[in-house]
Amino acid sequence: MKAKAAQSKARNRAIPAIGRSPSAILERAGPDVTRWGQTSDLEAQEVVLLAVTGMSPAILTETIWALAHPGEGEPPIIPHRVIAVTTTEGRQKMETLFEPCPALDGQTPWGALRSALEQEGLPIEGRLRFGRTSDDVRVITRMDLATHQSVELADIRSETDNEAVADYLLDQVRSVVENPDTRLIASIAGGRKTMSALLYACMTLVGRETDAVTHVLVSDLFEGHPDFWFPGQPGGRLQTADGQPLDPATATVQLAWVPFVSLRQFLLRELGRKPGTFTRLIERCRSQLRQHAAHNLKVTLDVSRARLEINGAVCDLAPAEMLAFLFFVTRLKQNEPPFPTYKDALDQLNEFREEQRQTSVGQMDSWRLASSLSRPWDEHDLARALANLRDRLRKLGAEGAILSACLPERGRCGLDMPSGVIYLRG
Repeated sequence: MKAKAAQSKARNRAIPAIGRSPSAILERAGPDVTRWGQTSDLEAQEVVLLAVTGMSPAILTETIWALAHPGEGEPPIIPHRVIAVTTTEGRQKMETLFEPCPALDGQTPWGALRSALEQEGLPIEGRLRFGRTSDDVRVITRMDLATHQSVELADIRSETDNEAVADYLLDQVRSVVENPDTRLIASIAGGRKTMSALLYACMTLVGRETDAVTHVLVSDLFEGHPDFWFPGQPGGRLQTADGQPLDPATATVQLAWVPFVSLRQFLLRELGRKPGTFTRLIERCRSQLRQHAAHNLKVTLDVSRARLEINGAVCDLAPAEMLAFLFFVTRLKQNEPPFPTYKDALDQLNEFREEQRQTSVGQMDSWRLASSLSRPWDEHDLARALANLRDRLRKLGAEGAILSACLPERGRCGLDMPSGVIYLRG
């Protein structure tokens, strides 16, 4: 009775969720979508909680408790299964969920949570599937370049580690959302900030309108407390670091439904297929956005005067900027592919530079005969010309910024825009 009273008191202290509620998410998705927490007349959909976790496994119990105690007018959500994505260090911490805890009268945190929800009459039968297996606690892996073998990440420290996390999380999200009989809740409350940011990015790229992103906020006195797992937990009072008593029944847990823009259908429609790695998916998304934005431009390049006009805004280009831009415009109109790197472009760029100079012999006022074009270019010359051109374009305002984003960049040495919006004159 004491445990039930504490749990009831704790439930009354729940703070209304912030952000888009589950009902709001589904109303936006359409009238034929089943409400969160309810069963469709046609088929049951499995709710999967996918959480990034680090050194605080309580993120899982707090999130599940918050889902089970929503704001007024919202149905409770009890996930059918739980997946934790973490590092090897995080996996070790995850073990505490399944070990007897003195602060919980000897119960395990996971067992205490299930018992508390069951005593409240919430439906947990066939739900909250989670355990110690590698299918439940998934450790991020990457390729070891020295041994050419997959290794588990102990922590996330380098750029290579971050790329591995991004690809791994994209695979995990994709494995859930590709099943039409599932709904995904992605928790970004745990783990390093990089993990949370990347999981959010993955949801934006491949998540569906009916999926959700959540964060959980715990009242200050209880956040990070090693013996706090959820409001109203059994075992009585806790203590602060300085010995002050803490009653878990007074704890508050706030669930935030974090809005995200689903680009899934846009990418499938525009790309016609599902890109592989996170990096490739991001670049293809950027490319499509650049292409769409550039369709609103009318770019006129006056070749004889080295003058550029973008939707009526005019600027004069320095000879080096003119050479670089004209070179890449010419390739774009000839349907030539981008070079992989600046270095790969140098041979053809220098041939083009020499051709331009030859066409202006005797024309002393031509930009083609400027001293900056008198010698062969190297990578630094090309990079400097593009950087200066980019700065000049940004000063023209919004239209210039759009064109600036289409200029060659690392890994894509070519213009990324429709050739039909560029006109040559003179």
